[in-house]
Amino acid sequence: MDLNSVTAIIMPENRAALPASQPADAFLAGGTWVFSEPQPHLTRLIDLTSLGWPSLTLGSTHLEIAATCTIATLAAFEPLGWPAGPLILQCCRALLGSFKIWNMATVGGNLCLALPAAPMAALATALQAECLVWAPDGGIRHIPAEGFVTGPQQNALRPGEVLRAINIPLAALQRRSAFRQISLTPHGRSAALLIGTIAPDTAEFALTVTAATRRPLRMTFPSIPDEAELRTRIESAIPQGLYYDDIHGRPAWRRAMTFHLAEQICAELAA
Repeated sequence: MDLNSVTAIIMPENRAALPASQPADAFLAGGTWVFSEPQPHLTRLIDLTSLGWPSLTLGSTHLEIAATCTIATLAAFEPLGWPAGPLILQCCRALLGSFKIWNMATVGGNLCLALPAAPMAALATALQAECLVWAPDGGIRHIPAEGFVTGPQQNALRPGEVLRAINIPLAALQRRSAFRQISLTPHGRSAALLIGTIAPDTAEFALTVTAATRRPLRMTFPSIPDEAELRTRIESAIPQGLYYDDIHGRPAWRRAMTFHLAEQICAELAA
């Protein structure tokens, strides 16, 4: 879609060249959402892809995913035998779209848009990722992924801040995992997306709930809980008002699916 109100596109080559943000600006990565509907309030786009960030960088302690890394690039990444490695492709596939979307949509864009069904928020939260944020004053902020999405289309970024990268600890990738996702239609938006992980050394169990809720939640247990403990904890962590309500699923159904999928995850990881 043409954005007729946009009069300038800035393509900075380094951080120093990033312009001071204005209310009518939008930071652009893949642009699959920005160009999908009218944006009459925008007059300037700041294209982050011109900064040339490496899409994926494997360090000694973490995997760095650039905010401009495309879904297609992340999906093609070989997980090096990590037990939780399959989650990467599973979450990418939860972003339903054509190959055109996969080759343009970005990990950072999916996080920043902060839709409840955002699968990159599920991946980052489940694997205890940390969001690296560039502040407009030249500083850096570190935000736990679980707290980055604060509500539907709401995130923790302050005016002028840029999401630079998502850092996943290698230790989190050593956890065994189980993935469950459900939609009202075969190719519909996620109505509930849950991920369970279990630590190899302590048997600590973690359950991440997304899509069914207005924001991601991650609950930890000393070990895999029984059905009664699991239901009690979910009921305590997710009050009725926190379940999302839209055309893709009503709160009562999302709640029921959350319990059902969580029980499946526990059974799989306990096997």
